[in-house]
Amino acid sequence: MKDYIEERALEIAKYIIKEKATVRQTANIFGVSKSTVHKDVTERLPRINPLISMKVKEVLDKNKAERHIRGGIATKMKYKSLSG
Repeated sequence: MKDYIEERALEIAKYIIKEKATVRQTANIFGVSKSTVHKDVTERLPRINPLISMKVKEVLDKNKAERHIRGGIATKMKYKSLSG
């Protein structure tokens, strides 16, 4: 694996852990696709640093469990702005 890919995977992982960020937020910050972020943290990162990989997985699992709430809030805000 290329060095810059390993470095990116580690930087992405640190960002996700620090900011409790979603894959989408992380992709926007790093200027890569959601697929790239996902591949970096699920396939590449466990080979590079298993401990950090487990921490990232915890954050992403929590985000996945809460995404229906964020979607509901976004919909509420949308209709609130349309009616006002």
